[in-house]
Amino acid sequence: MDIFKQFNFKSTTLLKAAGIVLAAVVLLAVVALFFRIAGSSFSAVRSTVMNQSAPSFVTSDIGYDENMYAAKGEAAYYGGSDAGMALSTRNIAPAPQGTGTTGDTAEEFEVTDYSATVETRRLDDTCNAVSDLKAREDIIFENENRFERGCNYTFKVKTAAVDEVVALIKKLDLKDFSKNTYTIQSQIEDFTSETEILQKKLDSVTATLSDAMDAYDKISKLATSARDVESLAKIIDSKLQLIEHLTQERININEQLDRFARAKAEALDRLDYTYFRVNVVENKYIDGRAIKDSWQAAIKDFVRNVNQTLQDITINLVAMALVLAQYVLYLFIVLIVAKYAWKFARSLWEK
Repeated sequence: MDIFKQFNFKSTTLLKAAGIVLAAVVLLAVVALFFRIAGSSFSAVRSTVMNQSAPSFVTSDIGYDENMYAAKGEAAYYGGSDAGMALSTRNIAPAPQGTGTTGDTAEEFEVTDYSATVETRRLDDTCNAVSDLKAREDIIFENENRFERGCNYTFKVKTAAVDEVVALIKKLDLKDFSKNTYTIQSQIEDFTSETEILQKKLDSVTATLSDAMDAYDKISKLATSARDVESLAKIIDSKLQLIEHLTQERININEQLDRFARAKAEALDRLDYTYFRVNVVENKYIDGRAIKDSWQAAIKDFVRNVNQTLQDITINLVAMALVLAQYVLYLFIVLIVAKYAWKFARSLWEK
């Protein structure tokens, strides 16, 4: 009890202590509110400033690529979806990978494809040299595509004229030329085997349908002679269902046979022809269009930089000044509150 007697628990002392604690709590609350408002305001202003910045400029919007015309001329431009496919050893379709062949007749079913990529400074002359082959009866064009910076062709050539066409293509400004030879023996054998299986299945369905029709006819005669109407109705209904099922099955098999027949005919056609895929790309040492595009890109980039600079020294500078003014105002309010809180606490303590 002597310990508590050492402290002065007068009402004035207690009120002073409570006032100091209350003032400290209020001061801390004001400081916390200041930092919260300042932080959110700074984030909002920063987001606004970033959104008001000039949009970035992408040179690809005008179709120019700085790597398009490298010093060594190794890059080529392909005109969008209409340009077709570039043919080279890096991206030509690989030879079909089968499970191997049987016997010693695989070479009798060999087919050959040629792929050529041409880079030329005389685009029209080179494209015309290839397209002129269309007039020959031993050459059949399957695809011809011309675009602003090139052209590509897919055609097949009779075996007897292959060497002549190869020699003609090699006279062009070749960048890449490849030959792909493979056998389609397994493919032909698969078509033949599947066709035989489907044909046997079709014969079986046809025979089953014929036998079922004969059996139903006999049962129908018996039911008619016995004047059993209920049995006759069931027989007719069952007959119709069976006819519908077997007829649909026969239609499906015939469709499969037709598809296999067309696929086999196309495969056998490749034995008589050799396919060529030729892609021609313009590659000039001095390309006026590329120079024009590069100047346009440089001018747009210059305008973007000037616009960004003007925004930074005008609008963005004003926005930053407003942010600083806001911080100064918050600090001024805090100082005033702290000043009067300190005066109140000191006056309360002196009482």
